[in-house]
Amino acid sequence: MEKFFASCPRGLEAVLATELAALGAATPSVVDGGVAFGGALALCYAANLESRLASRLLLQVGQAAYRDEHDLYEAARALPWPRWFDVGQSIRVNVAAIRSPLKSLDFATLRIKDAVCDAFRAAHGRRPDVDTANPDVRIHVFLTRDAATFYLDTSGEPLFKRGWRIASGDAPLRENLAAGILKLAGWAPPAPLFDPMCGSGTFLVEAAMMALDIAPGLDRAFGFEKLRNFDAAAWQSLREDARRRRKPIQRLAIHGSDKSGNTLALARVNLSAAGLSEAVQLKQMDILDGSPPTQTGIMVMNPPYGERLGSDAELRAFYPKLGDVLKKRYAGWSAYILSADMQLPKLIGLKASRRTPLYNGALECRLFEYKLIAGSLRRGKGPASIA
Repeated sequence: MEKFFASCPRGLEAVLATELAALGAATPSVVDGGVAFGGALALCYAANLESRLASRLLLQVGQAAYRDEHDLYEAARALPWPRWFDVGQSIRVNVAAIRSPLKSLDFATLRIKDAVCDAFRAAHGRRPDVDTANPDVRIHVFLTRDAATFYLDTSGEPLFKRGWRIASGDAPLRENLAAGILKLAGWAPPAPLFDPMCGSGTFLVEAAMMALDIAPGLDRAFGFEKLRNFDAAAWQSLREDARRRRKPIQRLAIHGSDKSGNTLALARVNLSAAGLSEAVQLKQMDILDGSPPTQTGIMVMNPPYGERLGSDAELRAFYPKLGDVLKKRYAGWSAYILSADMQLPKLIGLKASRRTPLYNGALECRLFEYKLIAGSLRRGKGPASIA
C-alpha cells in the first residue's frame, strides 16, 4: 500500500476526507491543510480524476530524521530517484516547513535539488534539468522540527485548474473552494441553487459539473502520466468509465445573476468553455432589486468586500440592504455567504447559525450560514436565534 497526502484549502479537510474515503482511500487522517491516506497506486489516478476538493495529490517516497541541510542532502541522495522518473525530464523542488530549525528554506531546497541531481549523475552520468516554471516532475518536501518527508507530485498543475476557466473577474474563487462550499452548504441536485453575485461563474460551473456527474479532471493532464510507473491502460480505463458515466447536458435548477452585464459575460464564457451553457440559467439582475428564481433553495455567494467593493461607506450601505432583501424576499431559503470581512454579521443585521473558517488562497475568510425563516431575522427580534 502506498502513502499519499492530499492538500486542500484550509477548512475543507473533513469534507475532503469523506470524499477520499468514498473513492476507496484507506484510513484517511485529517491534518491541517489536507488529508493523509493509504491505497494502491491506481487510487491516485482516481483521486486526481474525481476529487473536487483536493489541491494536489502527493505520493510519499521517503522520510528521514534531520538536524541540518547536510542531513537533508544525505536523505534525498539515498532515495532511488531514477526508479521514478527519467534523467531527461525536468524537475522542480518545493520545500515547506512547520517549526523547522533551518534558517533558510531556499538553501534547503538547493541542497535537496543537488542531491537529486547527484543521484542521477551517479546512475546515468548526467543530471536532469531544473525548470521552475513548467517542470515535468515536481518534488515536494515537508519539514517538521526533526523529520523530512519526501513526495512526488502526482497532480502536476493544481487540481483546482480544471481547464474550463477562460475568463476571470476580480479575486476569482478557486474552483475546489467553491465545490467545498457547496458541500458544506449541503447542496445536492436536484435542489435549486442560486448565486446572485455570480461573477465569472465558479459556483455555477462547479455545481453543474456535480449535478451532471462530470469528473473535474476529465479534460486535463496530470503529473503521474510522466512517472516511470505510469499504467496507461489503467488510466485510460478509468477515464473512459468517467466519460460514460457523465449525464447528458440538460437544463438544471442552477441559477446565476449579476448586476453587471460585463461580469455576466465572463460567466457565459466560462460556462461555454465547460460545455454547460444550456445547463445553467443566467439573468442580469441586482440582488437588491430582483426576486428569487424559485420559492425555496440554497443561495451561495462571494459578495464584494473591502477593496473589491470600494469605500467603507459603500460597504456599510450595501450589507444592511442585503440583509433586508434576504429577510423580506428569501424566506424559506438557506444562504451561505463567503466573506473576508469579519464585520459582515454586524453590518448585514442577521444572526448567522454557523461560521466556518475557510481560506481562499492565503486570504482568511468565513462562510456564514443564514437560515432564512419567515418573520424577523434581525438580531434580538423574535426567531433570530437560529442554531
